[in-house]
Amino acid sequence: MTDAPLDSRLLEVLVCPVTKAPLFYRRERNELWCRQSELAYPIQDGIPVMVEDEARQLTAEELRSLERA
Repeated sequence: MTDAPLDSRLLEVLVCPVTKAPLFYRRERNELWCRQSELAYPIQDGIPVMVEDEARQLTAEELRSLERA
């Protein structure tokens, strides 16, 4: 998997497919995180994989970090 940067314009229009809530880009994990659905969507080769079945559950610690965002 390539750690390609995510286009900032793309991030402005993407929302969680489950809740339609805004997403938070976590460059260090190469993921998009949603506070409401508590899911992390992977980014593969610079392309967000916005499929619920491909997302992972955020940990309690990760969710706490979003409270400060």
